[in-house]
Amino acid sequence: MILKLLIFAIAGVLIYKFFGGRFPTLGKSPSEKKLDDDTLVECTKCSTYVTVKESIIVSNKYYCSQECTP
Repeated sequence: MILKLLIFAIAGVLIYKFFGGRFPTLGKSPSEKKLDDDTLVECTKCSTYVTVKESIIVSNKYYCSQECTP
């Protein structure tokens, strides 16, 4: 009985390590992706492209300047 538990535990650890030490997430939505600072995003109001670093984010929407923010 203990031998079976030990074998299952070792198999579980090997599977865990095979996936890089973390379990893969299924169905990750595009909005959850981390954007780099130099990635271009479109302003919600005027459709101008600006970098993420220069943009203003309000309610998960990107704006190019204070004039465009609601």
